[in-house]
Amino acid sequence: MTATPSTASYNYKVVQQFSIMTVVWGIVGMAVGLLIAAQLAWPLLNFDIAWLSYGRLRPLHTNAVIFAFGGCALFATSYFIVQRTCQVPLAFPKLAAFTFWGWQLVILLAAITLPLGITQSKEYAELEWPIDLLITIVWVSYAVVYFTTIARRKVKHIYVANWFFAAYILTIAVLHIFNNLSIPVSLTKSYVIWSGTVDAMVQWWYGHNAVGFFLTAGFLGIMYYFVPKQADRPIYSYRLSIVHFWALISIYMWAGPHHLHYTALPDWAQSLGMVFSLMLLAPSWGGMINGIMTLSGAWHKLRTDPILKFLIVSLSFYGMSTFEGPMMSIKTVNALSHYTDWTIGHVHSGALGWVAFITIGAIYALIPKLFDKAAMYSSKLIDIHFWIATVGVVLYICSMWAAGVMQGLMWRAVNDDGTLTYSFVEALHSTYPYYVVRFIGGLLFLSGMLIMAYNIYKTISSKPTVTGNSVQPAYTGESA
Repeated sequence: MTATPSTASYNYKVVQQFSIMTVVWGIVGMAVGLLIAAQLAWPLLNFDIAWLSYGRLRPLHTNAVIFAFGGCALFATSYFIVQRTCQVPLAFPKLAAFTFWGWQLVILLAAITLPLGITQSKEYAELEWPIDLLITIVWVSYAVVYFTTIARRKVKHIYVANWFFAAYILTIAVLHIFNNLSIPVSLTKSYVIWSGTVDAMVQWWYGHNAVGFFLTAGFLGIMYYFVPKQADRPIYSYRLSIVHFWALISIYMWAGPHHLHYTALPDWAQSLGMVFSLMLLAPSWGGMINGIMTLSGAWHKLRTDPILKFLIVSLSFYGMSTFEGPMMSIKTVNALSHYTDWTIGHVHSGALGWVAFITIGAIYALIPKLFDKAAMYSSKLIDIHFWIATVGVVLYICSMWAAGVMQGLMWRAVNDDGTLTYSFVEALHSTYPYYVVRFIGGLLFLSGMLIMAYNIYKTISSKPTVTGNSVQPAYTGESA
């Protein structure tokens, strides 16, 4: 393998900053989510204050968890991985530092404007035009740093994780720009240029591909580095990883219309979204199998390595979510599931089970390396975190699945004379017990994040035990 440059030349400061803020924003975003989950079970918890109402806090929760927690994780891991696999320091250190402070400013502005009701009212794209411009500047800077680092690489090979990161960076840029094309009328208000059904189509082209590229392709980049790294084995099939990449990015872009079944969107467009969603099952499961089978010959490590537990169980949730999603895109299934809490269960099996678990595993693996420690402060606390989080996820998604199927069946139940058997209020009342169970699941998951924060604090505050950061390069395709 090509000799690595001195690790002292790598830029770990920005990776450290993004890693720490990943945990901080994870706790904040999940705490807001826990509050609004509690409000659904006990509505008086909004205290009759407008900026604490569900309608204002819910977009704050989604933005905090996706773009603050998930975004910081992607910045941290992509900046780390691109340096290690290209064997060069990060290009333009000052610009990289700007991406950190610029991204934190975006998050802070979101935390101020969304509770105030300043919003575009577009799912996952609620932020108004001045913040959208700032996001664009930060994202272009991110792309410049990332792709220049790859261009300066010391090795001919571009490791597959970088392919996934590159696809997510480019695609999110296109999605963000076109979904947010708008005409400002004041500093805090603008009107999108799209209208009616076209606006809905553009929004869910953006919305589903925010899931497909921000929450899937980017985190698959994390998986393709950290699973082989933690297992200390080459990826099961490097060839399959390339097939996974091209199939995923080719198909995902077309799946958005499945969010608009039984709407004014033309029927052919709805069917197109359904077909491409079903096709997604193959590359998604190919990637899951590739990650899990990397443990071939090393399954015993799951007994002693709680970080590996997070990484492998995240792949199990990835496989489950990418099976469930295509099934829910089938029109007859969607007729039962749409607008119900089944969709909420599906989203969180992906967001908590896949995205959060792979992030937590990666951060646990990164922290000792970034801060020159031999290991995390307490492996036992990582194990406790794993089991608390796993129970929390299972409680959350199972309660929402049950609630969603019940809601769908109650809403479509009719009497012999054609009148509805149940009123909407009766369906809502029947859902309350499931909301309480969801709250308990969310409370457990947030508790796990607090344990993680304590473990990381104790790790960083301990004396250095490793000199020079002895991180080794990732396994490359040649060794697979």
